[in-house]
Amino acid sequence: MSSVTIFSPAKVNLFLAITDRRADGFHNLVSLVAPLDWGDTLHAKLAEETLLTCDDDSLAVDGSNLVMKALAAFREATGWTAGVDLRLEKRIPMGAGLGGGSSNAVATLRGLNVLSGNLLSEDQLTKIARKLGADCALFLQNAPVVMRGIGDQVEALDEVSRKRISGGSILLFKPPFGVSTPWAYRQMAANPETYLPVKQAEARWESWKKKESASLADFGYNSMESVVFSKYPALPALYGLLRDRFGFSPLMSGSGSTSLVYLEKDTPIVEVTALIREMWGDAAFMTTAALA
Repeated sequence: MSSVTIFSPAKVNLFLAITDRRADGFHNLVSLVAPLDWGDTLHAKLAEETLLTCDDDSLAVDGSNLVMKALAAFREATGWTAGVDLRLEKRIPMGAGLGGGSSNAVATLRGLNVLSGNLLSEDQLTKIARKLGADCALFLQNAPVVMRGIGDQVEALDEVSRKRISGGSILLFKPPFGVSTPWAYRQMAANPETYLPVKQAEARWESWKKKESASLADFGYNSMESVVFSKYPALPALYGLLRDRFGFSPLMSGSGSTSLVYLEKDTPIVEVTALIREMWGDAAFMTTAALA
């Protein structure tokens, strides 16, 4: 095969507990994460020279891009040296807490593996993905997972839990600014009371699994909201209005700045999006998606 197109999904954290800071400076977490049916697209084809292009001019296309880092890691692992033309159609905003860069890296690994004749097994791809980023491995699963450790420990869900999650509709909305993930973690480290101890995090997860009537909205939690909200009051201000007017339980994904609400068939989506535009202006990003 000389060309391939790979879907590169966004992800959302439906539950995110940062539990503690490790001696090496990284943070441990417990998180329920789901990929979406919405995201970026990567086109890859064999070529005389290797080149990365993107329809978003603000995205760097040099060696700092995770796509190029994934290419370098694949070459190192396989010795494959063929030229490849990589074209990225970007829809996932940067600094959004939706895992766009990590997803792009995994899409690259999958695309290169196809072009090279499947030189690597799934386990080998997973090992490379984990080296590229703590949350990369989750994108090798096309289903909701629980992440632990620094995000490198990925556990598939039981069939009952997976069916309770997959297919749910959400509205994503992001203000015209991003949030620096390293900054958010530094703030949590400086305020350890913002951590949720691992025993409490695991207890919440086990409790939700046992209560089949419990909704995802009831389960939703993100311990990073406390530090992010203190710097970006536009987020809690909108959350309050969404709760008061529509009964929503808004939830921030990752370190933000994207948030989500769960949609029902009778959700007045026009009124909801109008409120978001009123609060955050026309530069606010919004899209609907389904949980994979």
